[in-house]
Amino acid sequence: MKKITCSLLILLSVAISKAQVNSASKPFGVNLAGGDFGSNIPGVFNKDYTYPGEADLDYFKKKGLNLIRVPFLWERLQPVMGADLDKQELGRFMAVVDAAAKRGMMVLPDMHNYCRRKVGNDWKLIGTPEVPVEAVADAWAKIAVELKDKKNIWGYGLMNEPHDMPAADSWFTIAQAIISKVRSVDPKTTIVVGGDSWSSAERWPSYSGNLKNLVDPSNNLIYEAHIYFDENSSGAYKFPYSKELATAETGIVRAMPFVEWLKANKLRGFIGEYGVPDNDPKWLVTLDKLLNYLQQNGVNGTYWAAGPWWGDYHLAVQPRNGSDRPQMQILGKYLQAK
Repeated sequence: MKKITCSLLILLSVAISKAQVNSASKPFGVNLAGGDFGSNIPGVFNKDYTYPGEADLDYFKKKGLNLIRVPFLWERLQPVMGADLDKQELGRFMAVVDAAAKRGMMVLPDMHNYCRRKVGNDWKLIGTPEVPVEAVADAWAKIAVELKDKKNIWGYGLMNEPHDMPAADSWFTIAQAIISKVRSVDPKTTIVVGGDSWSSAERWPSYSGNLKNLVDPSNNLIYEAHIYFDENSSGAYKFPYSKELATAETGIVRAMPFVEWLKANKLRGFIGEYGVPDNDPKWLVTLDKLLNYLQQNGVNGTYWAAGPWWGDYHLAVQPRNGSDRPQMQILGKYLQAK
């Protein structure tokens, strides 16, 4: 009887453990930007760009937002294509990862390069002679070697917002090359694949539908889309709510093509960026409805944005003078997707 009871307890413990892992796999969170800042590349650390500090992590941990998407630039982490990663820059990034781990927070490293790399004074598309596909695959393999044993890496964010690619399959080809190279050194960590056309959720079936054909030998991909609510979906929010032709349902309408694509193809998804201005409470209603829709459909996300250098940026949820930004009253309602 004791053996049976013990066995049942072990099975129950395993089941609970798995349930905890599953429930924790879809956390909502925030982008902690700064590593992507500055037109001077590579630039000077803490002058042209920065990374989030412990106070930033503490604030969002307290709010229950336990996933942080951390943008970085390829040029800074690997100044010379094909060469080793820059140890000093890697150390700065690793400090964020380790500080997050101490707080029980997950990290999504985000190569914030728009499928380009700066060569001299010009931005060159990946896949051109100046920036071959093999170069970005090499960079990600080297990043994976450094991060693969970190327990709090939620996934590898391969590329922020590819756009204006020369062919319909350009980004697919690049993403596949990166996936294959990463899997040669890391068979376990989730790989997060952003979509083409600025990762638009609304335009996903047209521009990114082919990504369902990506081959991952570990079968561990998550697809990343972005959503903004202004008329042109840019996130610039140049005009007031009514002039941007926004409604309470705008976010749901724009999310639906992506979410339905995920369902139809039995794939996992994530919204890496969404954000609203702090100057009109009607934007908060639209944000609330979007997050409720995502939560009910099992899709988590990270708000754009926070981080120590945003100043008066009207989308930022970085606290000002110790006070929460208006958007936080909505973000605090959504901590896990179902």
